[in-house]
Amino acid sequence: MAAHQGNAARQRVFLTGASSGIGMALARAYAKHGAVLGLVARRAAELEALRQSLPDAQSHRIYALDVTDHAALQAAADAFMDEFDGADVVIANAGISQGTLTEYQEDLAAFERIMAVNVTAAFATFTPFVARMKARPQDQRRRCRLVGIGSVAGIRGLPGAEAYSASKAAMISYCESLRVELRASGIRVVTIAPGYIDTPMTKVNHYRMPFLMPVDTFAERARQSIEDGVSYRVIPWQMGVVAKLLRMAPNWLYDMAFARAPHKQRNL
Repeated sequence: MAAHQGNAARQRVFLTGASSGIGMALARAYAKHGAVLGLVARRAAELEALRQSLPDAQSHRIYALDVTDHAALQAAADAFMDEFDGADVVIANAGISQGTLTEYQEDLAAFERIMAVNVTAAFATFTPFVARMKARPQDQRRRCRLVGIGSVAGIRGLPGAEAYSASKAAMISYCESLRVELRASGIRVVTIAPGYIDTPMTKVNHYRMPFLMPVDTFAERARQSIEDGVSYRVIPWQMGVVAKLLRMAPNWLYDMAFARAPHKQRNL
């Protein structure tokens, strides 16, 4: 109870995939603005190192677990809400990327793992929080955010990235469905679709990445978009323009332009 009383006025943020890349940068951005954080990732040592690097380190909580372990994820969410009397922002950021090709039977396991981490785990991340958010007074519900991290790779299918593109398209559609479902409650559902962001995930790409953005710049812009309660935003904005053009392109033109596009690596 002492921890809750000491942090009563602070924004409460629960974040998956926090130990590296976009998740780590989001944690730093929110901590800089005074939030108290619940940080989820598989690697305990990396989570603890992140926590120690944040302002007011001892106010934050870490939960070392695999997001595909739904019982462990539920327990972490419950522990965070019980200690801090709820949550204001929940960010389903955990994600993995790997090239997959349907012609290879052995890629099925990678496909299933990507869908489990990138899509099903988002559902499992949000589920524990919805009822508690809906039970809050109307003025407090308006401050609640459920945030899904999509990708411009979910706008049109990319060659060699069947699983990743499918997972991010599913995340975008899932969040849209959830947004409409929760509209009357006042809870905002926000979809952030990153373009190329300078993280360990993109460093393995051996091809040109237009409008590559530093991860800390991305995190601050994403945080502001979440605070604003936007329904959907591509960051950086230039990739948003590209995404709109790709969405409007007829199939024959898109196929001709991307049939020879570089493929993601099949092995992480």
